[in-house]
Amino acid sequence: MPADQRGRVLLADPRGYCAGVDRAVIAVEKALEIHGAPVYVRKQIVHNKHVVATLERRGAVFVEETDEVPEGAVVVFSAHGVSPAVHEQAAARQLRTIDATCPLVTKVHKEAKRFAADDYDILLIGHRGHEEVEGTMGEAPERTQLVDGADDVANVQVRDPEKVVWLSQTTLSVDETLATVDQLKGRFPGLQAPPSDDICYATQNRQQAVKQMAAECDLVLVVGSTNSSNSVRLVEVALEAGARDAHLVDYAAEVDEAWLEGVSTVGVTSGASVPEVLVSELLDWLGRRGYPDVETVKAAEERLVFALPHELKQRREALVVDTAATD
Repeated sequence: MPADQRGRVLLADPRGYCAGVDRAVIAVEKALEIHGAPVYVRKQIVHNKHVVATLERRGAVFVEETDEVPEGAVVVFSAHGVSPAVHEQAAARQLRTIDATCPLVTKVHKEAKRFAADDYDILLIGHRGHEEVEGTMGEAPERTQLVDGADDVANVQVRDPEKVVWLSQTTLSVDETLATVDQLKGRFPGLQAPPSDDICYATQNRQQAVKQMAAECDLVLVVGSTNSSNSVRLVEVALEAGARDAHLVDYAAEVDEAWLEGVSTVGVTSGASVPEVLVSELLDWLGRRGYPDVETVKAAEERLVFALPHELKQRREALVVDTAATD
């Protein structure tokens, strides 16, 4: 931008940490406080490079599978959830588990178990290979089929078209998911919906905020990691809602200054696993390049807070009792 011109930033609200991510990150921090390092974490606790690197410096050790964890050690299950088979493997190795699965993901797991028990075919809309999908499918593998977008619809086979239900990964694009559901209904008119919306409140709110500002933006910058499904969806939503250009970056230093050529309005948001410090650094970076004016675009108010995993609450209560006994 020419030195004599000032651009503006539209800042999405809500953005960044959701209640499930906040709970999962705190769970690892509290586990380190209680048990000391190392505390093992199966998979990335949340899909964000900065968060993982920060926890590693504090003594968290991230592993792919439970067989990499020493017998009897403490292991935290990530916010994305795990299948019953993973719980069984951990028990067989006598691991001390802390389950940081987001309660909204747990809700989908319970739905899968209930519909499988009622002998339904379950069509799970989600991304192949995503940890959340693997965990949900593991609840009822014989009854669940993955539908990875509209292209998979033609391949779906069910035993009884009147006993089929759709569920979804919690971090998908709302519009894309509903389009897939419409196509499924075209094949299976008796398709049932989950009893409550599977796409989480935070995903929907962050997408709505981007939709509200995208048409005014020459460029939208989404802070988030490439393996974060909800962050990637925000880039797609921005472009679909009218932004001229949109990019995903982990850090402000990844922004290409060429993206700013001819840009008067920059939209900024962040995925649900992104700490606010990374957004602040991006706003400072933009301010130094002619975009000092920041206007908030508010789509929703978020007040939801989840309790810590019960394993941590029980442990903390035991420590309080021990302390009181020695006083």
